[in-house]
Order: sequence, then C-alpha cells, then structure tokens
Amino acid sequence: MSNPIKAMSIEDRLAKISKSLDKRHKQEKQLKIAGITAITLAIGFLVVLMTNIFSNGYTALLQSEVRVNLEIPMDKLLGEDGQIDPQKSQAFNWSGLVKKSFRKGFPAVKGMSDQRMLNDLVSDNAGYELRLAIENDPTLINQTAFWVKTSDDLDMLLKGRINTALPEKLRRIKDNQLEWIKQLEQQEDLRKVFNSTFFTNADSREPESAGILGAVVGSAMALMVTIIIALPLAVMAAIYLEYFAPPGRLTDFIEVNINNLAAVPSIVFGLLGLAIFLGFFNMPRSAPLVGGMVLALMTLPTIIIATRASIRAVPTSIRDAALGVGASRMQAALDHVLPLAAPGILTGTIIGIAQALGETAPLIMIGMVAFIVDVPTSITDPATALPVQIFIWSDSAERAFYERSSLAIMVLLIFLISMNLLAVLLRKRFEKRW
Repeated sequence: MSNPIKAMSIEDRLAKISKSLDKRHKQEKQLKIAGITAITLAIGFLVVLMTNIFSNGYTALLQSEVRVNLEIPMDKLLGEDGQIDPQKSQAFNWSGLVKKSFRKGFPAVKGMSDQRMLNDLVSDNAGYELRLAIENDPTLINQTAFWVKTSDDLDMLLKGRINTALPEKLRRIKDNQLEWIKQLEQQEDLRKVFNSTFFTNADSREPESAGILGAVVGSAMALMVTIIIALPLAVMAAIYLEYFAPPGRLTDFIEVNINNLAAVPSIVFGLLGLAIFLGFFNMPRSAPLVGGMVLALMTLPTIIIATRASIRAVPTSIRDAALGVGASRMQAALDHVLPLAAPGILTGTIIGIAQALGETAPLIMIGMVAFIVDVPTSITDPATALPVQIFIWSDSAERAFYERSSLAIMVLLIFLISMNLLAVLLRKRFEKRW
C-alpha cells in the first residue's frame, strides 16, 4: 500500500505547508490583536479611573474663606497678667461672635429664618478655629478683620459643584443666599486659599475642617507594628523551611498552608483579629497596635514566599563554600546567604507593606472605622487608617466629603506608587546576577 504523503507531488506539499503556515500566522496575529486590545482596555480603564479621581479631588486643595470684621472683647479674655486666660478663652462664645459680626455686614437681614440662612454661609467651626489662632498668636487679638472658612455648601458653589440653574428646591443654596454671595463677591470678601487644613487636621464632622493627618499617622503606626512583627518572623520562617526543616508530611503541610494563606481574603484576618486580639486578649479596640498585628498576619505569607524565592536565587555554591571552611549551617545561612538575598527580601517586604497600606476590610473588623478627631500619639491610642478614612468620607452624604475622599485617594495612590517604585529601584540597585 503506497504512502499518501509520498504520493503527493511537490506542488501539493508546498501548498499544504503554505496553508498551514498561513493558518498559524493568522492565529498569531489574532493573539497579538487580542493582547493589544486587552492592554488598551486596561490602560483606558486606568485613565478613566485616574481622570475621575483627579477631576473630583484636585479642587479640595483649595478652601474658600470669607472676611469678617469683628472686635474681640479683650476684657472677657485677658487675665490679670494682661495675657489671654485659657479658661476665659474656652468659656467665651467665639462662634456667636463670628456669626454676629458676619450678620452686621447685612443690616437688611432681619428675620430669624433669614439670619439662620445667612449664618449657614460660615463654617460652624469658624469660632473654634479663630480661638485656636488667637491662642497660638496673641498678637492677632488687635486685628479687626479675619478670614474664616466658609460652609461646605458655599465652598462647593464657588468651586462650581452646585448647579444654580436647578430649581431652588433641588439645591442646597437658596436664592436669597445667592444674592448675599453676590454681595460678598462684589465687596471682594470671598477668596480661595490653599487648604492646608486637609494635611494638618484629623477628621471632623464639618468637611471644611476635616483632614487626613490623624489617618496618616494611624496608618504609619500600624505599618510600623506590621514591619516589626512580620519581617523577622518571615525571614526566620523562610530560613527554617529552606535549610533546617526535615522533609516530610509536616513540612509539606506547612508549605501548602503558607501558600494558601497568601490567597485568603483579608477580611478573614480581620475576623481572626476580632476574635483573638480583641475577644480573647482584650486588647484596645481601634488601636494601631491591633491593626498592625492583623496586617502582620496578612502580609506574613507574602514576605515568607518572597524571602524563600530570594534565598533560592542565591547559588548553592556560596553555602557549600561556607560549610567547606567550617561554618555551621546557621552561620552559612545568616552570614553568607542572607546578605546576598537581602535585596529580594527587602523588595518583597515593601510590596507586602504596600498591600497592607491599602487594606480596609481587616481594619474595619477591629474597629478602626471609628470617628477620631485627635491625632494619635501612641500605638494604643484610638486611631483610624487612611483607607478607612476614605471609606468613611465616601459614605457621607456631604458633597464636600466626596471631594476630600478623592483627594485622599490621590494621596494614598502616591504612597503606593512611591513604595512600589522604591521596591523596583532597590531591586535594580542591589540585584546581582549569577
């Protein structure tokens, strides 16, 4: 029986080969187009996301202020030594002074309802912030004109976030308030300044006074605890598994579970922290100490895996040479292998910490979602974290909080990008090729 392939002519063979090559090239082209399309879509979604965040958040860098002419009653504030008495200052009605002085600029406004709406143009915290400014700088007590923060509604209007074309019932700024605002603009009593409060204050019920400093400090403290706990444990666990763990079912069981823990949802670690650290050990709720411990448990598998990969990348000849000159296995691991694996370990640690920085679910479970108005001073003080702060603000009905949550996301992204960039630079700087 003759072979059909041999029976084929040269022309038929060439045609069949050409047809097969055309099919293969077509599949490769389709795969290339699919890959380019996927990358383009990913970049497009990223651009849309970043554009949306930036367009909603950049205006939070500015804060509207209104000029108020007022006379400070020094006889009610000064003590016998001629200095401001802190007790008298705290007891004085600063908010009433600001609003009463502000209303003097509108003598035609008489009704209680209109006066209340006029007061709504000034921040409810204006009096408190004025008191702090004068207490920090007593020379301001002789001034007669002060710039105080406007309300969040007026701030949103001046930033173009409120559509005045809508019917009066559908907007927060009413028609008579618009007339008063026009009067203030004509008198040049309104201005926009850099919103330093956003970076120097903790959270507040009033959007114009809210800041991220408390959340940033809380995140920094939690990450400090995470690094102190996770890094030594991860490195010691990786060295043990690589060089000292005897092969067997127990070691295999540990390795499998480490890999599995790296894929466990973060909220599970939050439940673990809630049950163990808060429920069993009665540790302080909403504290960076507990938050750092929970994040350490979450990042531990990631750092262990990165450390083991870095140790395996070091040539075995280095360890063998150390053992050959009389070093113990521990000395070979710590003095020879570990320093060479340090860049990879550091890179893995930074990536794990960057992941922990953006976590919200485990911190919510342990109570770091609380409303905190003071900047924490220790790891046991009540605190919140930057991702949780963003979650709280984004859930608020106030439009100004949404603006500030977008700016806080921008700050968080800068931290995350910086940490990942640092990891890449360190790997490039200290990486050695064998």
